[in-house]
Amino acid sequence: MKALTGYSTNQNGYLAGLEAGRMAGKNSSAKLVFAYMSCDYKIKDVIRGLKEIYDCPIIGNTSFTGVIMPEGYIGGDKPFVGIMVVCDANLVVGVGYADRRAFADAKDAGESATKHAYLMTKMDRAPDLMYMTASPTEEEFFLKGANRVIGRVPLFGGSTADNTISGNWSLYLDGKITGEGVAVALFYLKGGFANEFTGAYRETGDVGIITKVEGARRLVTIDGVPAVKKYAKWRGLKPSEIMGNNLLSATITSPLGVKDRLGDLVAIRHPMFANDDYSMNIGANLATGTAVIRMEATVDELISSVGETLKKLNSKLKKPPIFYHLVHCGGRRAGIGDRIGEVYKEIKKNVGDVPFIMEFTFGEYGYVDDGRNTTGGLMLSFTAFTK
Repeated sequence: MKALTGYSTNQNGYLAGLEAGRMAGKNSSAKLVFAYMSCDYKIKDVIRGLKEIYDCPIIGNTSFTGVIMPEGYIGGDKPFVGIMVVCDANLVVGVGYADRRAFADAKDAGESATKHAYLMTKMDRAPDLMYMTASPTEEEFFLKGANRVIGRVPLFGGSTADNTISGNWSLYLDGKITGEGVAVALFYLKGGFANEFTGAYRETGDVGIITKVEGARRLVTIDGVPAVKKYAKWRGLKPSEIMGNNLLSATITSPLGVKDRLGDLVAIRHPMFANDDYSMNIGANLATGTAVIRMEATVDELISSVGETLKKLNSKLKKPPIFYHLVHCGGRRAGIGDRIGEVYKEIKKNVGDVPFIMEFTFGEYGYVDDGRNTTGGLMLSFTAFTK
């Protein structure tokens, strides 16, 4: 198994796809192309350019402001596409796609996409690993649908993103493109893999019980107190300072977290918007009666956590890594701002010349041993593959 990488910032989508493919190079054992690109492109044009080089499936999503490749950070004020081509004659991969609008329930959409991927493999056992990309609204329910087909299989991936949090995002599988849906890839590997899934925030002593949730993602009260007022008191702020969209940026360095049942993982919950009734819209699902913790990290720590997470990931590997697939939250990237070059340095310091690709997402997926697959925001999901 090996991986090839390429990128382009050509303004023309077709030429960008063609250039990225030519940079990566053609390989007769190519089985899957991960492609992450700017929401400014006509995605069909980029895919068309990539298909000039590769006849295997192309899967991915739009990424927030850029990607990081072995050559550095690609994007910023330019349109961009970055690709990773997974090559292995013995690798079995199945892919599936579902547009959420064609289904009454998100679980049914996740089940349909996964069933198509599983049938494509013609295998009679569960896959070793599952990749998922989805719109940033119902990821947990897409995953529940996938579990109906393959059970609990280690997971990696992330939600699609745009540059302005305006819904101008897309996910895609070859020529199938949607802003609301799910795409999956199932892997049957001869080699090994490991995933490190973390928010890398510090817990504070500010802990409360979720006492009311509306829907799955609107946090109404903590300890019976309106959520925005409770959070503002924890931070020593006035509620008026964090109303509306102000809550989004104010919580990048101090989000909320929920622990799994074993305490091995704190899944980060990013407050996105403060409503007039002092409830919060959250970027992932919540449950009444569970504890929520205020977390903290400085911008310096957001940057250094990339290297620390890679070190932890590398310590899990029994053989040398062949390539890395790195999912980094777009919110963290926004908080890091023009220091994004320091993130690249952290990556290179810990992966050396091993190929990698990093995308920036609006939701991250991963797993912890002995726990369930889960989703979060403001998190890192780093996956390494070995021989």
